[in-house]
Amino acid sequence: MRFLGELDQRLFIRVAAARVPGADPALTRLSRSADHGRLWLGAAAGLVTLGGHTARRAALRGAGSLVLASLTVNTVVKWSARRPRPLLAPVPQIRHLLRQPRTTSFPSGHSASAAAFATGVALESTRYGALIAPVAAAVAFSRVYVGVHYPGDVLAGTVIGVGAAVLTCRWWPPRQVNPERERPPAAAPALPGGDGLVVFVNTGAGTPAAPLPATTLLAELLPGAELVACGPDDDFDALLDRAVRRALARGGALGVHGGDGTVNTVARSAARHGLPLAVFPGGTFNHFALDVGVPHVADTVAAVERGEAVAVDLGTAAPQERSAGTDRDTDPMEFLNTFAIGLYPELVRVRERLEHRLGKWPAATVALIRVLRTAAPTELRIDGRRRRLWLLFAGNCRYVPDGFAPAFRPRLDDGLLDLRLIDGDRRLARTRVVLAAFLGVLGHSSVYVAERVPEVRIEDLKATDTCAYDGEVVPAPGALRLAKRNRALVVYRPAVPRSEIVQQAWLAAVLARCRGRGRGRRLPADGGPSALGH
Repeated sequence: MRFLGELDQRLFIRVAAARVPGADPALTRLSRSADHGRLWLGAAAGLVTLGGHTARRAALRGAGSLVLASLTVNTVVKWSARRPRPLLAPVPQIRHLLRQPRTTSFPSGHSASAAAFATGVALESTRYGALIAPVAAAVAFSRVYVGVHYPGDVLAGTVIGVGAAVLTCRWWPPRQVNPERERPPAAAPALPGGDGLVVFVNTGAGTPAAPLPATTLLAELLPGAELVACGPDDDFDALLDRAVRRALARGGALGVHGGDGTVNTVARSAARHGLPLAVFPGGTFNHFALDVGVPHVADTVAAVERGEAVAVDLGTAAPQERSAGTDRDTDPMEFLNTFAIGLYPELVRVRERLEHRLGKWPAATVALIRVLRTAAPTELRIDGRRRRLWLLFAGNCRYVPDGFAPAFRPRLDDGLLDLRLIDGDRRLARTRVVLAAFLGVLGHSSVYVAERVPEVRIEDLKATDTCAYDGEVVPAPGALRLAKRNRALVVYRPAVPRSEIVQQAWLAAVLARCRGRGRGRRLPADGGPSALGH
């Protein structure tokens, strides 16, 4: 330890004696700009504002990693080590900070924050990470250059920052760039220019900062398509029915532009009528679009024009009626993503009641606290076995990771339900689930069960009157059967996706043309042929 301390001192003196032309004012200002994480929070805001879905995920993971690293450094490590700051005598006066830090020296909080943010961003996007990394390295070096830290402080802070970013993967795994590509292709018509495609456009979906209205963008990209625009005050079901009838009449395909709720509803309608589906991601999260492999509008456009598609599964939840000693399935609920009984439906119901006053995320947080405090376990029978559960979750195909917060599906045609249960019979089950989730070890908890099954029978539901599928809360039947409709829906997806850089450059050129022409068109109110295709 004495040798390492002496080595640290010698390295500090060498850096203090170094002369980097033009670096003194630049590194001093850069070091100050990173105080309290301001530089990185500003970078995160820039990613959210200017980037797409990947940039938003990168910004969120980077900011979360920064917070975790800062808490670790400032509340635990600094007060344990209590190493004094270096003496400023070897450091030229021009490099001294106007306000010298008063906390202890080991480790460097600035270096921990810089490394945490850069690593968190890189875990989501190597391209954005490559842009952030040099700045983070410069901030870390500047802390030695201006004389407020030893090199060992910076190294320790960097290790803590990287570790904090990696630790976030236990709660929120990074999404893979592209889903598995080996899925067999499905038959779908090639529609050059969108001729034969009818797109249902939810104009209320998406981010407020969208560069152009969806109708204008899609009209430019697919001039042969017909658009059915649905605003907040329009009759959603009537307009969707109109779009389906037009797609059937033209013998083409049904498209959808909107968030996950809109996509789920339109997808179920497309499956019922045997229509191929073109998903143009236009929401905040776009879970299904990302899972199927069309993260950008350009990917869907390319697939539609070339006729490239895959078939995906649909989950079904069929209520059952008992008649003459036999079970008879009634019309099933179909779900594209998830089905749930227990805590989740109640959470959604409370959140929706609070959302208009608090906003989505604050309402979700308040709803979670209320539900965890007041909810009771649901009693039911699963494949004949009596159970008491806090939650029954069934995903349409396997979600990863296996523990807390299932995030995405590598493929959508595996023929299985991802069944996850939280046991309500265990002592302190709620507390144990929360602690296991917080520590990132839910997959190893005895109160948590995960299985992959082709179907499951649920009977004798008690202590609950609701269930939820794809985020819709509906009355719960007394008995139902969860199963799969394998490869029931054909979805356009390119065999070879555009790279993100090529896609963004291509889309930027299209947007420039759109702004110049400034046109946005929609299907006439009487449901007749649109001028877009004629």
